[in-house]
Amino acid sequence: MVEGRPPKKEEIARVLDYLHYRPDSKSYQRHPIVQALGESNFVLMEMTPKEGIVPQIGTRVYIGSGERDVIDHVNRRIDYSELSNGAKIELHFILQNIVLENETRFVCFFNEAGPLTTRMHALELLPGIGKKLMWSILNERKKGAFNSFKELSERVKGLHNPEKLFAKRVENELMDDRIKYRIFTAAPRLR
Repeated sequence: MVEGRPPKKEEIARVLDYLHYRPDSKSYQRHPIVQALGESNFVLMEMTPKEGIVPQIGTRVYIGSGERDVIDHVNRRIDYSELSNGAKIELHFILQNIVLENETRFVCFFNEAGPLTTRMHALELLPGIGKKLMWSILNERKKGAFNSFKELSERVKGLHNPEKLFAKRVENELMDDRIKYRIFTAAPRLR
């Protein structure tokens, strides 16, 4: 994410859960809500579906400006702690799907990641990548850019299922508002 520039607004989101009403609602009027994850900045949101529509978990829904077919409006941004148990379970799998569908974006991270400090490299922010694996990636990267996860896994011994590493990193960033290095998600909302 580029510092100093506001993140691009989400246009597409993935449905994490459909609830008949917000669990903490004290109102006698209870409306269905959808908990979803934005595809570009991984923003967690609560939305109201159009009347009579029950979106399936994992469905891509358009939330940008213009005519929406499934979602009536986005209510608010939510924190990880506000997700339903069902949404928390689905989150990791939906993140893996988003990573696989945007493979080029994440392969570029392996090709372009650099040092964060004199002792830490951005690659080490991915769960499961320590110094030894980081040096293997950097040495292979010198021979030529990686073009796919498959090629990356073949060239770097010990690196399997990179999509799971990215999904776990994004999930960690969503869970912890105070995480020091935020590389894939939008900054948490101000309280």
